[in-house]
Amino acid sequence: MENSEKARPTFEEMIANAALSGGALQSALDFAAYLRENGLAAGGEHGEVAYKGKCACYMHLDGSDQKPGPWTIWSEGGYSGEYDGIPMDARMKEIAWAHVNYCGDCGGSCSPGTQKVIFGKTFDHVCGADMAFHVPDAEALECVKKLLEMRKRAIDGMQ
Repeated sequence: MENSEKARPTFEEMIANAALSGGALQSALDFAAYLRENGLAAGGEHGEVAYKGKCACYMHLDGSDQKPGPWTIWSEGGYSGEYDGIPMDARMKEIAWAHVNYCGDCGGSCSPGTQKVIFGKTFDHVCGADMAFHVPDAEALECVKKLLEMRKRAIDGMQ
């Protein structure tokens, strides 16, 4: 490799460089292991986490304590309903709803946000990424894993 080319850091290296410590650091490392064990590849362009070459979610890690840092996971795909075999109990739905990602009028294609139905509840002015989990705790990570199971099922249906 030439000096001008740099190897892309591993997800674990990105976690080590983020402003995470204690339980948040361990949760991020455990999440990295979960991704690998479930066929999800982290570290794509713009933080893309891919499954079978398709975006499953986006993740941002940096050394900043400002949002979206030091660690944020954005959902990808629609979540109007549940998938067979991947039920969302009432608590998981509450967590998803608590993390609805409202449009910040960034000038992107979704500005000023759209109306979306997320697990049976209607929300206005939602960003293109339905949900954003900033430094997710254990319960929020369980919700993210359910969302990723649903996204994988949707991607498998595209194949």
